[in-house]
Amino acid sequence: MKQAITKNSLLIVLAFAVVFAFAMKATVFQDPSIAVTPSTGVPDQDFAKYWFGGKAELNHYSLQQAQYGALNPGEAILIFVTEDFRTDTQVKSETEQLRDKSVPVMKTNIIKKFITGIYDYSLYTSVFTPINNPSHPNTLKVSTSGQEWCGHSYVQLNYAANAYRVDGKSYFEKEVAENYEVEKTLLEDELWNQIRLNPDKLPIGETHLIPGTMVARLRHKRLDPLPAKVKLAAYEGVLYPGKLLQAYTVQYPTDDRTLMIVFEQKFPHKIVGWEETYKSKDNLLTSRAVLKKTQQADYWSHNAPADSTLRQAFLSNP
Repeated sequence: MKQAITKNSLLIVLAFAVVFAFAMKATVFQDPSIAVTPSTGVPDQDFAKYWFGGKAELNHYSLQQAQYGALNPGEAILIFVTEDFRTDTQVKSETEQLRDKSVPVMKTNIIKKFITGIYDYSLYTSVFTPINNPSHPNTLKVSTSGQEWCGHSYVQLNYAANAYRVDGKSYFEKEVAENYEVEKTLLEDELWNQIRLNPDKLPIGETHLIPGTMVARLRHKRLDPLPAKVKLAAYEGVLYPGKLLQAYTVQYPTDDRTLMIVFEQKFPHKIVGWEETYKSKDNLLTSRAVLKKTQQADYWSHNAPADSTLRQAFLSNP
């Protein structure tokens, strides 16, 4: 009897999640499995409502970014959204006929803009991580572009055959045409998605990571796996807003670089800031982003000139 009640309860929650997704015109395909909570494997109404409700989470941060041996002022935008992603071509799925080739993913968009002297930088990274899918446990794709007054660059990682294929183009001579393969290793860029999906599954202790594509481009580093020491602990500082904060710290002993991501312990594990420390022109500097505002919005539906007021409200000081 107890098993029957539990089974029926789970079915009711699954049905609720699917109906809710339809009602909210969610961007992901309507498969009940997307309502499975990665943290427990049990259907969860809160998870489905937050991540499959047809809206993205938008986060605006103040930024101090190390470059050319100095800290430069700027801002960062961090966007999380779920969507359908094709496993064959590794692009967003937009046709019903190919839904069988797609899986739901958590997508991170990280945008950094900062000024160096007379000119500015614009960096953009997208990360596509399947949501609790045993058939596709690895992040499928990462792409990063960089633009500044000297020129621009692009690098992309695609998962296939138990490895990551790296393709890059750049105006820098040593990065003009990169094409190589690295063994399957956890990506630093996917840590952001893992925090949002289930921070309990973050690696702890000694491991190997492929460093972040954005900082690798700034430092002109090849994307080879590096040994890393990682830990998760309560955040005890006062620089970041929020309650019950956790700090996930990644230290690269062979690269003299440290990354710390600070997030809320409670669901939905909002990321309230981060900092990374490394040498820039022989100066040991700490870049830092601090959360200013968070909101949920179907931003793709607001692209008319009149919607600029929404942008102004989002980017204004709280």
